[in-house]
Amino acid sequence: MPRASSPSAHPDDDPAPDSLICPASHIFDRDAFAAELARHMAAGDEPRALRDAMVGYLRDARTRGRAAIAAAFAERPFDAGATVRAYTWLTDCLVRGPLEIAAQHLHPRPNPTEGERLAVFAVGGYGRGEMAAHSDVDLLFLTPWKITPWAESVIESMLYMLWDLRLKVGHSSRTVKDCIRLGREDYTIRTALLENRFLAGHAPLDPELNDALWNDLFDGTEADFIEAKLAERSERHRKQGGQRYVLEPNVKEGKGGLRDMQSLYWISKYIYRVDRASQLVKLGLFTEEEFKGFLNAERFLWAVRCHLHIITDRAMDQLTFDLQVEVAAAMGYADHGGRRAVEHFMQDYFRHATTVGDLTRIFLTKLEAAHVKKEPMLLGLFRRKRKMPEGYEIAQNRMTVADPDAFLADKVNLLRIFEEALKAGTLLHPDAMRLIASNLRLFDDELRNDPEAQRIFLDLMLKHGNPERALRRMNELGALAAFIPEFEPVVAMMQFNVYHHYTVDEHTIQCISTLAQIERGELVEELPIASRILKEGVNRRVLYVALLLHDIGKGRPEDHSVLGAQIARKVAPRLGLKPDECETVEWLVRYHLLMSDMAQKRDLSDPRTVRDFAKAVQTRKRLDLLTVLTVCDIIGVGPGTWNNWKAQLIRQLYRETATALEQGLEAVNRPNREAAAKRALREALADWDKKDLRTETARHYPPYWAGLPTDTQVVFANLLRGIADDEIRIDLDEDIDHDATRACFALADHPGIFSRLAGALALVGANVVDARTYTTKDGYATAVFWIQDSDGTPYERARLTRLSQMIEKTLMGEVRPRERLADRDKLKKRERSFRFPTSITFDNDGSEIYTIIEVDTRDRPGLLYDLTRVLADSNVYIASAVIATYGAQVVDSFYVKDSFGLKLHSRSRQDSLERKLRAAIEQGAERANA
Repeated sequence: MPRASSPSAHPDDDPAPDSLICPASHIFDRDAFAAELARHMAAGDEPRALRDAMVGYLRDARTRGRAAIAAAFAERPFDAGATVRAYTWLTDCLVRGPLEIAAQHLHPRPNPTEGERLAVFAVGGYGRGEMAAHSDVDLLFLTPWKITPWAESVIESMLYMLWDLRLKVGHSSRTVKDCIRLGREDYTIRTALLENRFLAGHAPLDPELNDALWNDLFDGTEADFIEAKLAERSERHRKQGGQRYVLEPNVKEGKGGLRDMQSLYWISKYIYRVDRASQLVKLGLFTEEEFKGFLNAERFLWAVRCHLHIITDRAMDQLTFDLQVEVAAAMGYADHGGRRAVEHFMQDYFRHATTVGDLTRIFLTKLEAAHVKKEPMLLGLFRRKRKMPEGYEIAQNRMTVADPDAFLADKVNLLRIFEEALKAGTLLHPDAMRLIASNLRLFDDELRNDPEAQRIFLDLMLKHGNPERALRRMNELGALAAFIPEFEPVVAMMQFNVYHHYTVDEHTIQCISTLAQIERGELVEELPIASRILKEGVNRRVLYVALLLHDIGKGRPEDHSVLGAQIARKVAPRLGLKPDECETVEWLVRYHLLMSDMAQKRDLSDPRTVRDFAKAVQTRKRLDLLTVLTVCDIIGVGPGTWNNWKAQLIRQLYRETATALEQGLEAVNRPNREAAAKRALREALADWDKKDLRTETARHYPPYWAGLPTDTQVVFANLLRGIADDEIRIDLDEDIDHDATRACFALADHPGIFSRLAGALALVGANVVDARTYTTKDGYATAVFWIQDSDGTPYERARLTRLSQMIEKTLMGEVRPRERLADRDKLKKRERSFRFPTSITFDNDGSEIYTIIEVDTRDRPGLLYDLTRVLADSNVYIASAVIATYGAQVVDSFYVKDSFGLKLHSRSRQDSLERKLRAAIEQGAERANA
């Protein structure tokens, strides 16, 4: 961003700057200010009246100036440079005005002594001339010697006026010697002083300060300053999550954000005394093309930051989900190509953030070459003294190309260098990266179809133990999309929901990284089945390629699994896979969500679920491949997505499907499960009287025995033992295997019991993650819900007693859920912008005895209660509910039958029920967004 012009000692002598977002006089009319001040002086106003009147005038001027800038920026929403300069110009005027009032009219000193001199400097971002609407105003009050009473009075009066203008002022009062002494002790102070800009006051202090800084403070300390700034940068990145693709990035502090660009400027100025970034080209630190990328990224990031400040009317730098939608709209993005405007906007954001990272890496390596930054000791390279293959050499401990012309003579080298770097255990030198990035045009069909290129690419994933590093570097440089052009649309593609933590390309690399970790034996305890499958052996080429391509169809209007399979059909042969391997890759991409959907959206206790899945998978080979791919896909979504609950579901589906494929589908039928479950219960209740045990095993219908684990059946046996007709018994306990609290209820059965229970749980703020309900032959309901608190974790044991009491009050009718939920059923502001179309389906084939109603919609508190209330009012019996949550989206699957115990076959009945469910969803959404 170009520096603001340095103002002179007297505001009236300073010409208004050019190239602002609107005319300077529209932002702040200095003639009008001077006339207003003269009018009050001529009227003989007392100091207090003069001060108050001028503060009121400046406050109105600030409001008018900011409104003028915002209006002009709305017309030119990408013109960040002119906007930043405009805010700086407005701030300069707002600072100089109070200084003039304080120094010349409130505390006049016609003949000041040499010690009674005062200069005001802008420092930090304000000194650099980079201001958004609510940026901090950092000031340095400088005096030749010790601060005098007169200077103290001027500074105090000036600060109170600035605070009354509601400016966020940071300030310090120092002498030149103070600046040198404090700068030696604190790198933050030193950085702020590096960016000082004289505003007004005693002009001779400007050269005096800067001469002292460069001669007595900065000179000879370049290496220390660089290391301090880089350590600061690393810590900042750690606090912001360490990823460039965090989906709610901080545009100022995050990785690839404005602070990273500012760090380059600080270091450049400290070492080379540059005044503007363009001078880095002349110094040979950047090429013209790289500098163009620098300017484009800076322009974009500053535009985003300015829009954030204007939209929120405060200093806001975090691009939260709700603000992403508003900023995208303000910058003129529109929905197209099957994707929302906000997704196009965030894809641009992440691509610019990547550019910043690339430029930072190039810049720092140049400093190493100039010996002003310490070289990294990477991966023990010097200890090994490994000999480089022909054509490559080591510079600053990184691999680079010995002869660029010879390197480019063979296009395959553009891939080979990534493999050689993995073999050597070192990173690529930025010069080599520049060479690759500037020759992406050489990635043509001839190279893509070259058998050696195909071998190298597969080996990058399969042979060197660290595919993540090679793929991520290829992706950042554009080489991955150049080699596989079909991958280019998903590069930096954001998925606008709170479920996915990464962009599509980063998610893909995370999945492949997880697969490599499993292969290295690092996740045996967490992933025993996937680890065993890989240890026993699968077709690794198929698995890695399928993972690479599984989400390649995203971002288009079509089903991404179907489109992805079509793309895989073209890409897999081009990567050198055999026809049967290509067919398997295509199948895996087409059905990569099948196992996850079956496990999370269907009742695994229903034998039809396993049989249908087994029919779809057909072979043990496909089952093994799909299981590993599914596990990697879920883990690759982001931290915390994989948990014991999902692990248990995937493992159960895998084991039962493997049994069905090996022993026949009848091996998973309900009678076999029922007999095994009753045996397990008898063993668990060995101390019970035989008569009581016979009563317990006889009172339940077959679905009960297949649907619940033995430990839960033990709980129900104790709850039902001796229960009275008017009694409600509750048992709450942590279920570690499900990462949830298990809530068991036993009470006399009656219509709508599931809905009442769901309402009671919603009222106490419980989030239901799974549920089952069964009716005994003697008329009791046995319902179990697995619930989590608002943080998505099991309830603390200390809270369970009170939770149980509150639930019981609701069930006894002392509290009406619908009335109480009306005020609590609200969405968080940051999540209101997510849009998920509601889909309701009726499936009479997925279960032998139930109709499955699947409701896919926007999640919110109280949704389950609303849906189950509709079903209860419509005389629909709910046997079980399977809840699958994907961030702000939820899929509730209900296994139901009508009041006669039959499936819902009538089309008119289904249509009527769908209308009622949609109406409940829409009414609830209105309440939640109110």
